[in-house]
Order: sequence, then C-alpha cells, then structure tokens
Amino acid sequence: MAGERTASVDILVIGAGLAGLHCATQLARAGHHVLLAERRPTLTGTVRTTGIFVRRTLEDFVLPEEHLGPAIRRMVLYPPGLAGPVELASDRDEYRVGDMGPLYTAAADDAVRGGVDSRLATRFIGRWDGGYHLEDAAGPLEVRARFVVGADGARSRVARELGLSRNRHLLVGAEEVFVDRPDGSNPAFHCVIDPSVAPGYLAWVLRDGEHVHVGTAGHAHRFPRGLYSALRSFRERAPGLQGFVRPEQVEKRAGPIPVGGVLPRIASPAGLLVGDAAGAVSPLTAGGLDPCLRLSGHAAEVLDAALREGRPGGLAAYDGQVLRARFRRRLLMRKGLDGLRTPALASTAFTALRTPPGRALARRILFGDGSFPLP
Repeated sequence: MAGERTASVDILVIGAGLAGLHCATQLARAGHHVLLAERRPTLTGTVRTTGIFVRRTLEDFVLPEEHLGPAIRRMVLYPPGLAGPVELASDRDEYRVGDMGPLYTAAADDAVRGGVDSRLATRFIGRWDGGYHLEDAAGPLEVRARFVVGADGARSRVARELGLSRNRHLLVGAEEVFVDRPDGSNPAFHCVIDPSVAPGYLAWVLRDGEHVHVGTAGHAHRFPRGLYSALRSFRERAPGLQGFVRPEQVEKRAGPIPVGGVLPRIASPAGLLVGDAAGAVSPLTAGGLDPCLRLSGHAAEVLDAALREGRPGGLAAYDGQVLRARFRRRLLMRKGLDGLRTPALASTAFTALRTPPGRALARRILFGDGSFPLP
C-alpha cells in the first residue's frame, strides 16, 4: 500500500499507545487487515504516563523484562506537612515502572510482526461518508474501514467524529523523571495527600533504585499558581529525596488524566473506543495501564466476532454502561477525594488511615487482587 492515497482495511486504529497497539496486534494476529495510524513521528518521545504496572498486569501480560524497573513493595502515605506517615508493606512485588519509550517501541515491533500496517507521523483528520481522512507527509490519505478504533487519548477526536461519549472529568498531571542514585534504601512509592500541591489527587515520589519520578496531579482550575508551580514547590520538600541532588538532565512529562470512569457510550455501528479515550482509568488511583490493556483486549474480541459473523449491531456487546456500573464505589471515593479542598480537611481525613480499618482499606486499594471489571 506504500505510495497509495486510498486504502481499504478491516480495522483502522487511531493512536499507538499501549491500548491501540495491543488492540491492533490482537486483531492482526486473528487474521484481520489492520492499519494503525499515529500522529507522532516516533514513539519514544512525548511520554505522558508515569508507567506504573501493577501486580495483576505483570501476572497476566507478557512485558519485556529488560524494560521494567525493580519491583516495589513499599508504599508510604503522607498527610499535609508530611508528619506521621502511614507505611504499608507487601510480601509480594506490587509495582514495577516501565521504561515507556522502549516499551512502546517493543509493542510496535510486535504489532508489525503480527501483521499490522503501522503508519507513524499520520494524523486523523475526520470522517466522511465513505471512510476516514488521514494525512501524512505525502498528503491526504483516504481509508475505508469496516470499523475504526479510537485509541487517541483522553480528548479523543474519534469519539467526537463517531458521536460517542467524551471525557468530562479530567485531572492534569506533570512529573519529572531522572536517574536515581542508589543510597541503600528499599524501593518505595511515596504519596502525599495535600490539596495545596495536588488538589483532588496526590503528589508522589517513586524511587526504584534506577529512576526517580517526582510528580503531582489535580484539577487544573484548583492550582492557585498553576500546575508547574505546584510541582516545583512540592519537589523542594518531597519525601524520599532527603540529601538527593536533582541532576540537570531531567525528562518532563505531562498530560490529562480522565477520572470519570468508563464512559457510557463507547461503541457505535462504526467503531469503538479504548484506553483513555474510553475513560478506562481508575477514578480513584488514576491508574490506566492495566485497564487499557484489558479493555483493548476485550475490544479486540468483540471486533473479531463482529468481523467474522458480519451481523448488524455487532459491537453491541461492547457496552460502557455495563462496565461503568462496576465503578460505582470508586466513583464515590473519587468524590470524597475531590472534597478534600484544604490541608486541614485532608489532615482530618488522613487520621482514618492510621486506624486498623483505614489501613486495611488502604491495603485493599493499593495491594488488592482486584482488576479492571471486564464483563
């Protein structure tokens, strides 16, 4: 198809994050003709996620060991002021941080080996009656596809073109990543509940002995001096970095985080949404890598069945309302976290974490066996 300005495929996937790559690869391996379009010219730049993989993901998915950091078993939670933290330790490997650029590249290589026609530096322009408009360095490209998959992020253009639900509840996050200087301490994940630096979410320091991630996230309109000012302020007093001199070479990441739960309408007769585009992110923890892999696998199964059976309404099994109903408790907890608008309120709420029931709840959320609630 090189050099052609029209194409006909079974599936057009827009976006080459983990969700798009996983869905495209599964469909190509099932024997379908898949075109994957990604607007970025390279997958190793503009990383937006911290890249935290939880234990269930590591157990259920094959990820390149060489692109995963050391295991983390210790979580430390702090109130405003950082006094009297609550430390939780697990006897299992709970988290590992992925080196996301190489992970994306490895997943893209797997996709190509599986038969995916991958096009970088190719933008999705919109829909037309006969198919979809794309554009690359050679100019417009018109693609006819039986179905389109929107894996194009929290502010999905595919969702808009298909008339599907779009994310309304978004946090914004930013972090810095730099090489760690091992000091003999165990890998740890430090989280601070303080609305003055992370309104509606958390600020964090994650050290695994190889890299340090320092970040914050929250509601954009509730950062009094802006997101990056809050990040600088937090970095100056962040826990877990005592005596650590920040190097000059720092990777910066930022992006929107949907926390409204799986969206109600994530499929139409023309296609469906996966990953952040579908709101497949935990409303409470904002963890998105496990949901994106599981939901995109479910999407591939539904699309495969629809292509093989050729029935009208073949994507009806991909129902956001069914999935959303299983997020009720997390959505309620999200409202509670949103309500901690002052350090005083956050400190008062934090006292519950010091009680046995509070610690048990925190352990269940952070170290539990639950996962994305597939049908």
